[in-house]
Amino acid sequence: MVYQPAAGARDLLPLDVEKKRWIEDRLQQVFHRWGYHRIITSTLERMDTLMAGEAIQRQMVIQLQNGEDDELGLRPELTASIARTVVTRMANATYPQRLYYNANVFRRTWESRHNCQQEFYQAGVELLGAGGLLANAEVLLLVADCLAALGLREWHLILGEAGITRSLLSAFPANLQDKVRSAIAHLDRITIDTLPLSDKLRDRARIMLDLRGPSADVLQKVSSLDLDQEQREAVNNLKSLVELLELEKKFPLILDLSLIQTIDYYTGIVFEVVNDTESQARVLGRGGRYDQLLGLYHPQGENIPGIGFGLSIEDLYQVLLSTGQLPQATPASDWLVAPETASGNAFAFAYAQKLRDSTDLVRVEIDLGGRDADAIRQYASDRGIAQIAWIKADGSAKIEPLP
Repeated sequence: MVYQPAAGARDLLPLDVEKKRWIEDRLQQVFHRWGYHRIITSTLERMDTLMAGEAIQRQMVIQLQNGEDDELGLRPELTASIARTVVTRMANATYPQRLYYNANVFRRTWESRHNCQQEFYQAGVELLGAGGLLANAEVLLLVADCLAALGLREWHLILGEAGITRSLLSAFPANLQDKVRSAIAHLDRITIDTLPLSDKLRDRARIMLDLRGPSADVLQKVSSLDLDQEQREAVNNLKSLVELLELEKKFPLILDLSLIQTIDYYTGIVFEVVNDTESQARVLGRGGRYDQLLGLYHPQGENIPGIGFGLSIEDLYQVLLSTGQLPQATPASDWLVAPETASGNAFAFAYAQKLRDSTDLVRVEIDLGGRDADAIRQYASDRGIAQIAWIKADGSAKIEPLP
């Protein structure tokens, strides 16, 4: 019998891990520079936590059962887990809280039924306790800094506003809103043309389908709709954010008010980070504002504003493979310490430890015996080891640099 990983799971070999860490280390440095602190939450969550406010679709969750018949699930994303943690474990925290994560998530998709990947790796941030223009801008500019740290230049950001889109849908009959919403999310003009709508509402739906493109054009189109005071204020806030981002000139921006995320807890801006270098666009990350999610977990129901994003390590990995930046090999050891006789074994371990105690990282291997000197040299050469320390019976060392 040949043992394989479970369907949808996979193993990462040392070189895969080295490439993954290359990405994660650079993202972590950016998070630290922006004042974010790492949080680690449980991989397992109660299903009622994940389902709170229908934030997550049940069919996405890989479910487990414990001995007490509690419904448990593997987290399909991190935001709900972090929201739960902050309001239940950090009650006395001062705001804003800047948190980041680097973790695995588990999701079922339609493709998962055909043994496709179900475990994914994400890195991202949550900025909690801050609303408004500056918090929105910080998160979007942080995305840009992350991709710059990875050397990615060919990408753009698609920016929507869930609050505006949701409020525009409120003009449609309640029994048709979900169908209109789905048609807009999938850019489905045929459904819009065939739904039983008045001419005025059908025109409104068609305009909503076309609210995508250069920011000035989209803002002009949405302003032409019959908006109430609250909607106009939301549009003006979006306009202020766009103007600030365009002054920074960090990335190309596409405004898309038809952008509707599958996760339904977003209340303000939503966005996708899209790579431009491949023939087919690849979404590298997603995020948005969720000002009512934390209130679902808060003991007193207090709403705390939040905004965040998650970047897909797998998708970043695939894009970066073609750039040649990722490590091509696992790091070679600096030293191979080889006792010449059994009486030199203790001296060899002591010598190796002395090398490892350097203030800089020094990779040191001990030869474990069973090979002659030529085989030891060949092993060191094959592994790219820089030098051998031959340890004699009296504890003295002879250093042999390798070509």
